[in-house]
Amino acid sequence: MTTESLRWYKSSYSANGGNCIEVAANLTATTGTVPVRDSKQVCGPNLLVSTNAFSSFVEGVRTGEFGRV
Repeated sequence: MTTESLRWYKSSYSANGGNCIEVAANLTATTGTVPVRDSKQVCGPNLLVSTNAFSSFVEGVRTGEFGRV
């Protein structure tokens, strides 16, 4: 177990519109998970997503699998 703090960031494509998520990928290699949170609720809960699931999600976004809103 590590005592290193999570370092949260959101995409540079986020235009401060408020509908963003933040991820903390700095511990991914040691935990095998990607913490995700709502950027508007920084003190709220985190969702831990497996690295494989998160990679699949990102690839789906890149290829347009989820369509556009």
